[in-house]
Amino acid sequence: MTTGAVGRLRSSLPEGTAVVGAGLFVGGASAYVFFKIGQLALGQDGFKPIVALWFVLFTLAPGFLLPIEQEASRAIAHRRATGTGYGPVVRRMAGLAAVVVAVLVLLVAAASPALTDHLFEGSSVVTLCLVLSLVAAAPMHLLRGTSSGGGAFGSYAAIVALDGGVRVAACAALWLMGVEGPGPYALAVAASPLVAAAAVAGARRPPLADGPPAALADVAPNLGWLLVGQLFASALINAGPITVDLLGTGSDPASVTRFGNAVIFARIPLFLFQAVQAALLPKLASLAAASDLTEFRDGLRRLVAVVSAIGAAGVAGAWVVGPPVLELVYDTTVDGRTLMLLALSSALVMLALSIAQAVVALGGHSRVALAWVAAFACYVLVAWLAADGLYLRVELALVASSATVLAVLALSLRRLLASR
Repeated sequence: MTTGAVGRLRSSLPEGTAVVGAGLFVGGASAYVFFKIGQLALGQDGFKPIVALWFVLFTLAPGFLLPIEQEASRAIAHRRATGTGYGPVVRRMAGLAAVVVAVLVLLVAAASPALTDHLFEGSSVVTLCLVLSLVAAAPMHLLRGTSSGGGAFGSYAAIVALDGGVRVAACAALWLMGVEGPGPYALAVAASPLVAAAAVAGARRPPLADGPPAALADVAPNLGWLLVGQLFASALINAGPITVDLLGTGSDPASVTRFGNAVIFARIPLFLFQAVQAALLPKLASLAAASDLTEFRDGLRRLVAVVSAIGAAGVAGAWVVGPPVLELVYDTTVDGRTLMLLALSSALVMLALSIAQAVVALGGHSRVALAWVAAFACYVLVAWLAADGLYLRVELALVASSATVLAVLALSLRRLLASR
């Protein structure tokens, strides 16, 4: 790649992408190592409750807590752009996060019999660890939002890297000690976010300069729409293995683990896209606040081109090298079609997330929420009506729903920009 090409690539990405990307690289790699060690320790059958825990957790925690992180980031970036202290924003969002987690705990407690019996192979300890994971995720998401909005991208990266690193270290220790049963490994999933947040907060306490009071209506005027949108987005992104589990009643538990391995592999570009996403929202919010729509359009156009290229490379890589890599790393046999379709859905979701951030920055929170609701409805319909093959039904549903949300959001963005 020439120097000029490198420069254009860097200019297409928001500030902070590189350092956040480094942290996410460590965090992403740790997910693959965690899945590998867990399956060595428990086998693919025994690891199935942890796979279910993983995808349920990454539906609920981002679904309910990522909007708080993003709104904290947006509000803090806005205050920084206007030279206003943002301490009251952090305190207001911390109280809101506590309320959301309390509601989540009650919901999980009410659903615990079904979760234990149908997803966690009868392990009530794994269900308890889901509750603990949600509690631990709240301070991590709040600190991530404070860090990205405050421009402390090194702290954001450190949180992500430590979260994954602590989880892998704990899992490796359990494996080396010969610990069997899913409970201790589920506890490692639960503890790692809290350990990461505590370590970074202790070492790099963010400056919380005092400022005007932060009423909830001011710092999170569209939080309800964000919660709806992010919940359905998280549900869609993580629906695959859960759907395989629910539709494959009576099938080999290892089939869920195998599909989970495939999803994790195909999601490499999507996981790394979080680096762009974390840095993108503050930048777009600042440009929208300054009414600099020319730079807004140009930056988003360049970003979409970069994301499209990354997504295309991910699809090709999944088709060509995915099956042998999965067999080598996880001793899992998954065909190229499955990996290609999963990678395609991830690429479409990356584009949708890029456009969704722009729509949110322009105040189109309700449009984003309704787009993800429509996409999830499409997912359910296609999974219900599609071909008989269990994996193929889920793959087609993921591709169709991802294309749906991308189309709806692209149309919304066009209309919002035309109205400016």
